[in-house]
Amino acid sequence: MKKLILLSGFLIIMLNVFAEKPQNTAIPDSTELTGLWTLVTVENINPDGSKTLPYGISPKGLLVFDKSGNYAIQILKTSRPKVAAGDKNKATPEENAALVQGNNSHFGSFKVNKASKTITFHVEDAFYPNWEGTIQERTYTLSNSELKYVVTNTTNGGNITAVVIWKRKI
Repeated sequence: MKKLILLSGFLIIMLNVFAEKPQNTAIPDSTELTGLWTLVTVENINPDGSKTLPYGISPKGLLVFDKSGNYAIQILKTSRPKVAAGDKNKATPEENAALVQGNNSHFGSFKVNKASKTITFHVEDAFYPNWEGTIQERTYTLSNSELKYVVTNTTNGGNITAVVIWKRKI
């Protein structure tokens, strides 16, 4: 029930965000991605070739692409600590660090280029403010109901690359 309430709240917020934006009618080739996607995995590849799972073995996430060229992404680490005080404003530094490192979310507009197999995210707002106002390009593959893309400019900085896999929900 708690997950349903959180998901419903997230969707209501995203609908309000999209409703306030002017619709982008010049979005080519985006229909194959339109809909809801659930997160399968995020795998970071370090410069030495080693791999890590920054959001755990079974991360939670939702990706929304709408017909007007808007998107929203929410990624959460598998397990995040509860805030002992029951008030996020009273979280300890350790609790805050775990919450920040266990979350990645952003929204804005997107374009798909089928020829070059790229998705271009125009990030409007983001949990990681360094991404706000930036353009993030991802190479992607789409196979049946699986979307896989590569992030070369990760929130971890440096030369870390992330491979993100989503499964079509709707």
